[in-house]
Amino acid sequence: MARTARLLAAEDPPAVERSRPASGSGLRSLANAASGLWDRWSVMGSGASKLEKALGDQFPDGERYFGLENFGNTCYCNSVLQALYHCTPFREQLLEYYATYKNTEDTEDNLLTCLADLFAQITLAKKRTGVVAPKRFVQRVRKQNELFRNYMHQDAHEFWNFLLNEIIDILEKDCSTANNSPKNINSEAVSNGGVHDLATGGGEGPLVTLVHRTFQGILTNETKCLMCETITAKDEPFFDLSVDIEQNSSLTSCLKNFFSTEILNGEDKFFCDRCCSLQEAHKRMKIKKAPQILVIHLKRFKFVEQLSRHKKLSYRVVYPMELKLGSMCEDVDCEYSLFAVVVHVGSSPNHGHYVSQIKSHDNWFSFDDDTVQISEEFTLQTFYGSSREHSGNTDHGYILFYERLGGRS
Repeated sequence: MARTARLLAAEDPPAVERSRPASGSGLRSLANAASGLWDRWSVMGSGASKLEKALGDQFPDGERYFGLENFGNTCYCNSVLQALYHCTPFREQLLEYYATYKNTEDTEDNLLTCLADLFAQITLAKKRTGVVAPKRFVQRVRKQNELFRNYMHQDAHEFWNFLLNEIIDILEKDCSTANNSPKNINSEAVSNGGVHDLATGGGEGPLVTLVHRTFQGILTNETKCLMCETITAKDEPFFDLSVDIEQNSSLTSCLKNFFSTEILNGEDKFFCDRCCSLQEAHKRMKIKKAPQILVIHLKRFKFVEQLSRHKKLSYRVVYPMELKLGSMCEDVDCEYSLFAVVVHVGSSPNHGHYVSQIKSHDNWFSFDDDTVQISEEFTLQTFYGSSREHSGNTDHGYILFYERLGGRS
């Protein structure tokens, strides 16, 4: 499973690995770069009182909970943005990037700067709750990718793929421009998410963006020849795992199927370099390097040949609050905690709505475009799916976000 598939406008070569920078300085330097921000963005009326009263003294110090205005079926965008904003490692690094580029002259306006402005707008808000209009960001998305230019229902996972790859492309371009500059600008000044230090190859080694540091894991694809027992291994980076689902199953069982051993025989025999011939073999994958944030995409939209169209699978798939990878990962003690679920509402891939369920400071919240409400953990069970093919419940978990426990990998 290679890095997330590129869509339409994002067709540059794949990114290579980069080193990890120090983090946590974003909020400290953010205020210095905030000048003029509120002149560029509009913040609308807030339904703050209800949410603040509901939290009372438990309202987290310094946190903000803002809904996002819908600009015509942009719920697919809003739901993913909420998950990203409440992904603390990503937010911190993006705010550091914001603080850096705000103090850099002639920064080109692009999707990443629009995203950084949006996150900073929420973080710097005087009110603790309200509604933000991400108009500039949505306009930029539509400018960059014709797939999102209409007002039709879009796929949140496709948007997730596009957004990550576009961020990587922008940061790689920033890095290349800085490295080729006659002024020889220090790479650390390009962006926190771009280049921090080139640790390998005497300055020409792999580079890591804030996307890689947060979401990238490494899969090892192993093939064992059953004749000579030679194992051939190939590493592949990933930003999310797209797993097939089955009726009345669990996320753990779906992952076990994803990582199960496949027998290569008949017309699918493996060519063994040592045997110099086609041989039967066992093929399996496992996680060599677990990401800091594990994103799992449940493949709820299946193409049905008889119907010549995609159909939504409302299968009941139970996903745990705490996820242990066990033998699926080289680090058998690797464990994750669920903090966000992007939910698809509707019975069809081409119609419906997206909302997000987010855990923040031990509280669960429901983000439905411009509406933000406190929720309860047990309500997540209503998004598992249906044990029957035809059911009135069309709210199903679609993209799951897990944060690794015990610090960074």
